[in-house]
Formats: sequence, C-alpha cells, structure tokens
Amino acid sequence: MSEPRARPLGGTEYSWCRAVPGGTGITVLALLLSKPPNLLSLQNALHILQNSHPILRSKLQNPTTPSPSFSISTSPSLQIQTSDLNFLQTPLQISPFHHILERELNQNSWSESQEPQDQDSFDVFFATLYSLPDSKWVLALRLHTSVCDRSSVVGLSRELLGLMGGGEGVVKREEEEVGLAIEELVPKGKGYKPFWARGVNLLGYSLNSLRISSLEFEDAGSSRGSEVVRLQMNREETDRLLAGCREREIKLCGALAAAGLIAASAKNLANSCSGNYSIVTLIDCRKILDPVLHDYQVGFYFSAILNTHTVTKGDELWDVAKQCFMAFSNAKNCNKHFTDMGDLNFLMCKAIENPGLTPSSSLRTAFMSVFEDTVIDDSSDLLQELGLEDYIGCSSVHGVGPSIAIFDTVRDGRLDCACVYPSPLHSRKQIQELIDDMKNILVGGGE
Repeated sequence: MSEPRARPLGGTEYSWCRAVPGGTGITVLALLLSKPPNLLSLQNALHILQNSHPILRSKLQNPTTPSPSFSISTSPSLQIQTSDLNFLQTPLQISPFHHILERELNQNSWSESQEPQDQDSFDVFFATLYSLPDSKWVLALRLHTSVCDRSSVVGLSRELLGLMGGGEGVVKREEEEVGLAIEELVPKGKGYKPFWARGVNLLGYSLNSLRISSLEFEDAGSSRGSEVVRLQMNREETDRLLAGCREREIKLCGALAAAGLIAASAKNLANSCSGNYSIVTLIDCRKILDPVLHDYQVGFYFSAILNTHTVTKGDELWDVAKQCFMAFSNAKNCNKHFTDMGDLNFLMCKAIENPGLTPSSSLRTAFMSVFEDTVIDDSSDLLQELGLEDYIGCSSVHGVGPSIAIFDTVRDGRLDCACVYPSPLHSRKQIQELIDDMKNILVGGGE
C-alpha cells in the first residue's frame, strides 16, 4: 500500500495538540550511558525507527486550527543535537541525569514562546546527546504525546537498544502504515452513548470537580514546569506487594492509587473527616480495538477512566486498593473508556481555555493518574552490555493534568516509579514527603 501523505488528527490527538503548548504531553525517554555511543550509528538507528514508524517523521500541520493534520515526510530527517552541562547556573541538588530529564520535560518545541520558524508546522520527534563530566552520556528522546503514548515509548526503547546492541533481538518487518486515530478503531457499538446521557455525564463530571479534594497548592501564581521524584522498592518489598495484589485479584495500579490517597488524606484530614479525591486510570486499548493493533504500533492509543474516591482517616491500604480497582474495573466493563472518551477530551480542552474552572486556576483535573498495566522489564543483561546504567520514561504535567502522574515499571523484580508533578504549584519537598509516605504504606501493606 502506498504511504498516505497526510491524515487528519482524531479527537484525542487534537486534545493533546491543545494541551502540549501549555506544558502537558511532552514525552521524554532519558538513557544514562557509561559507554561512549557512536554518533553516526546512533543517528542511523533513530532513522531506522523513523522508517519503521512513519508517524515519527511526521509534522503537525496547523495544530492550533480546528482541522490539524499529520503530514508524513518521505524520508527521516531527525538530527541528533549535542550538549553538555554548561547551561547549568547553580550547583545541582539532584543528579545530572535527573536534571537533564527534567530539563527535557520542560523543553517545549511546540509552544508559541519558542518562536519556531514555521508556526504552522512542527516536528514531533527530537533527540539530544548530553556529555557529562564523569565520562558518561545521556541520550534524551523527546516526543509529542499525540504520536507516542507510554506503550510506544516502551516499544521504541526496546527497538533502539536492540539496534544499539548490533541489531540482536530487533524484529525485521516492513514499514508499518500510519495508524488511524483511536476513535476510528473503537469496536462498533462500544462507544455509543445517547445524547442526553452524554449531557448528564458532562454535568456530573463538572459538578464532581467542584467537590474533590487536592494537595495543598504552594504557589499557584508562578509559571510552572514539570519535576520528577522517584519511588523505588527493592526486590523483596516488590515481591510482597505484588503477591498482595495477586492474592486480592487486583492490579498494582489499585495499590498505587490507594497509597497515594491514604498519604494525601493523612495530611489533609482532621479527626474522622473524609476527603474526595479523583484518580485517572489510563488504559492501553490496542488489544481491544477493531482491528486489534500490535504492541509496537506507535501512536496514541490510550483512553482514560476518571473515578472519585472517598477516603477516611484510618482506612487500610488493601481496603482502599480493592475499592479503587473495583471502581475502575466496573467502569471499564461498562465501556466507559470508550463512551466517555469524547467527554473527557472536551472537558480537558475547556479547562485549558478556562483555568478559572479549576481550583485556584491550577489546571488540576485530578489528584493522581496511574496506568492500568505496569511495564515489566527483565533486560538487565543486554543493558549492561550496552553500558545503560539507568533510564526513565515519562511525560510532563505542568499544563492541564493531575497533581501527580505515576509511571510505574517493575525492573528486574524491583518497582521503580517516576512520579511527575507541576512545580512550584507543588514543591519537591512536599512531593518527596508524600512519595516517602506512599512507599511506607506500600511496604507496610506487603508485610
């Protein structure tokens, strides 16, 4: 089949085009390397990825108009930029690798303030290689979330590492087609909702937003950026936590949400009062679309379910985890990830247009976001051969979004979560304390 030269954006992709200029939806994969990468070989590897996944060599055309589109180039054009740490003005309180990750999350190539040469056409994929003073390097890939969800990042990272390792483990395949938008692939009848029901749901979401609790805002007036705190557990702690989830027939997302709710409520609740918090659970829909998509199909194929939970002082981890997961599971069984897709996109765009509709104009639409399924990575042997010491993949949230977005991975049996938050709306100290409390709750629940 001949490659299409362009296709219009779907509703979910368009909502990301509205969100990214404000700072939410900048997806970054950062790789810490102890061996010097060959720049030419790395450039070729990235071009192979662009050839295999045409949407990575697309340009966003007219993203701020009502009819944006992806324009697909016939050949890859990405050029790796190089940098060092000379841009640093003050001593770091975090590692250089961590600092580079946060810097990339706040490099907004799609913002009007960046003054690109062509305001009507934007690349979606960037790569920068940083050299560190201790003979280490950081490769940072930065993508527009409309073309790259979390599963896409995982697939691309595995393909790239395979290419960097000499091609071992790389699946040889023909160039894939530019995939349709998720709305075009919803199974027949699964996304239908009567007109009046849609109106009632929109009203319900709007009214619920007025009564939800949130973390205390420390600085709601200053311009914002995304920062990251990590939640890490050892193998024994992780084994106990996952065993607790299996015993109760729930997924890890339920336990993570519950730990966050209990930690937040402990700081906000007095006496026996209760608080209401919203949790967004993100679902990879590839296996439930029509036709079914393969795991490595690059694009944005996630949907979301929004639930509000009441938490009371003294609630136990596994009780709240069961409540969170069952509420999500019941909503998914009712196809709310399809029927409410347009509603949530609409409300997100309305919040972007009218920040005053959110508490303190914070643009916070939920307390926390989690993923239904955890990324499992057992590739330590290959990573050691490549000199890959660490890596993090996550997306920015300092525009519209939750107070904390959890990107969880079980890496060689150890839980490792990148927890992204908007700063200075929330401070690093505030979020670090909350994450420490979450870890204590999770470890205690697994004992």
